[in-house]
Amino acid sequence: MARISLDYPNSLPGIPLSVLSVPMENKYKCQQCLQVLRKPVQAQCGHRFCVHCFKLLTSAGPKPCEACRQEEIYEEPISILNSNEAFPDNAAGREIASLPARCLNQDCSWTGSIKDYEAQHEGRCEYERVQCEACQASILLKDKDRHNERECEARTLNCKYCKVTFNFKEIKAHDEICLKFPLQCKDCGKKKIPREKFNDHIKSCAKSKSACPFSDVGCKTVIENGKLSDHEHSSTMEHLRLLLPMVLSMTRTQSEALGSGEWQEDSGFGLYRAPEEGSGAAASTQPVDMEKKVNALENIVCVLNREVERSSLTLEAFAHQHRLDQEKIENLSNRVRQLERTVTMRDLQLSETEQLVRELQHCTYDGIFVWKITDFSRRRQDALAGRTPAMFSPAFYSSKYGYKMCLRLYLNGDGTGRGTHLSLFFVVMRGKCDALLKWPFSQKVTLMLLDQNNREHIIDAFRPDITSTSFQRPISEMNIASGCPLFCPLAKLAGKSPYLRDDTIFIKAIVDLTGL
Repeated sequence: MARISLDYPNSLPGIPLSVLSVPMENKYKCQQCLQVLRKPVQAQCGHRFCVHCFKLLTSAGPKPCEACRQEEIYEEPISILNSNEAFPDNAAGREIASLPARCLNQDCSWTGSIKDYEAQHEGRCEYERVQCEACQASILLKDKDRHNERECEARTLNCKYCKVTFNFKEIKAHDEICLKFPLQCKDCGKKKIPREKFNDHIKSCAKSKSACPFSDVGCKTVIENGKLSDHEHSSTMEHLRLLLPMVLSMTRTQSEALGSGEWQEDSGFGLYRAPEEGSGAAASTQPVDMEKKVNALENIVCVLNREVERSSLTLEAFAHQHRLDQEKIENLSNRVRQLERTVTMRDLQLSETEQLVRELQHCTYDGIFVWKITDFSRRRQDALAGRTPAMFSPAFYSSKYGYKMCLRLYLNGDGTGRGTHLSLFFVVMRGKCDALLKWPFSQKVTLMLLDQNNREHIIDAFRPDITSTSFQRPISEMNIASGCPLFCPLAKLAGKSPYLRDDTIFIKAIVDLTGL
């Protein structure tokens, strides 16, 4: 037999028990996580699981049902959990969706149904505590934007001078090396000088002080750049006196070198140069060669420094672009998640709209409703197998602005009628005009299984117990069903039954409108 797919993307474990504002029945509890069922599935053995828990249990293949072991009803192969032998329990899902719920978060007063909690509130409550992805701090969801912008120690900021992105903790250290950071000249008082141009400013600043160019020969004067020309002009004689000993020393050294290599006269052989001449010339050229080498090395070092600076700037640019790309990827990922949530919400709205259209097709407004149920044999087999133990009728009304009601039918019985009777129940639903109606609901209800020969209908009637929660004003989509668990023996539907023709039965409900 073909099974319904259990493909639920992004499934979650069960809903915490404390979300319910009423005591939870065991039939709504997941046998694995022991929480309220979320997207319930029913195994072949009849036990219910969250689809997330069931997929985890059967991810490595079929597995024995521990709940069957604990209840001592283990029976192979029925008690073997297999993804191919399980199906979504939509009836239980609808029952759970109508249960009243409340928010777990402190200071949040939200209440509603489980359906509203999952679709509108879970994961969106502004009082829910979340963890900052950057600094791992625990914060309220409503404070997340403010935290990210102003408080997070790991947030990123753009340097307002060079526009490069840095971590908040590193921005102060960056200010110490930022080439665009504004500095103030202490000498002239000029402000907002970029650090990269500050050295050039110091050299050209008229108020900046520097040593006299003749400091190497003994001038001790430190003077402002703007007065350097005046100093050189006024101290010319002093500078010459400082230079004189050095010039004389150089002249004396040169004379000694020339004296040792002067031309001499030798009788009979003419003039000749002393043997030391060659060595003296070599000695005099050595400082020149050395100076050329030093200058060449200095030029090479300058070129290498410029290349290193360019490489550093290129690396910084690549790092900055990488950070920008990572931010774009993260933003796109967030956008994809938002679109997935939007599509899910649209699917939910479409499903609700389709359900509303189906209800309006069969809706009545006079308190009388005839429910035609086709494919009775197939539906009965589904009930026997536990796939669809219960079915709901379309809604009907006592008047256009009156009570909203529906019927709930168990084709294999429920409670005391399980396996022996059809169980038929009456359900009061939440309507748009409930605020204008008299509560509790107290109108007489008559339920009928119609004899298609119009001879002997099966009839049961009751007056509501006004103290029961089933007939109070609904606070969720529908109240707890109330009615007849022993409505009709299943034996009456066997063979050539007048109640079952062409695999179809008819059920009629009449609400007494007296006093409305």
